Amino acid sequence: MKKSGVIIGGFFALLLLAALAYLWSTSAARAPELKLTLLDGSPMQLAALQGKPVLVTFWATTCTTCVSEMPHLVELYRELKPKGFEILAVAMPYDPPADVATLVQARQLPYLIALDQDSSATRAFGDVRITPTSFLLSPDGAIVRRTQGRMDMAELRAQILSMLPEPPQAKL
Repeated sequence: MKKSGVIIGGFFALLLLAALAYLWSTSAARAPELKLTLLDGSPMQLAALQGKPVLVTFWATTCTTCVSEMPHLVELYRELKPKGFEILAVAMPYDPPADVATLVQARQLPYLIALDQDSSATRAFGDVRITPTSFLLSPDGAIVRRTQGRMDMAELRAQILSMLPEPPQAKL
C-alpha cells in the first residue's frame, strides 16, 4: 500500500510540475528595459521600438549560422520595415567593434546594430551565451518567440505579419 501511495503522490507531483511549467511558458515575458549603444555610437532605448514588432537577435562575427542568416534577415527587413517591423541585431560582448563594423559594411546590413560591450543586453535577456539567439517582441513589448540557432524564416515571417496592422481598406 505504501508503494502505490508513493507512486500516486509522485504522479501528482509530476502533473503539478508540468502544469506550472506550461503556465510559465505560456505567460508572455516582457522585454527588458534596456539602454543600448548603436554601432555609430548613438544611444538607444529598446522601449523606443515599442509599438511595432521587433526581432532582437544576438549574433557574433565568428558565428557561421549568424552570418548565413543575414541575407534572409535583410530580405525580411526590406519587405516588412515599411509595414512597421524592426530588427535590432546585438553583437556579442566579445566581438571587437571594428570586426562588427567591417562585417556590417561588407554585408550591407540595413537594420539597427548594437554593441553589447558591457554585457548588459545579454544579461537582460536571460544571460544569452549561444549565437544566434533571437527574441521576437510583440508591439506591446511581450517576448512572443525565443529561438536558439537557425530560425525558420517562413514561420517567423508569418508571426510578424500577424502582428502588423492591417492596411486600410480602399473604399468602393
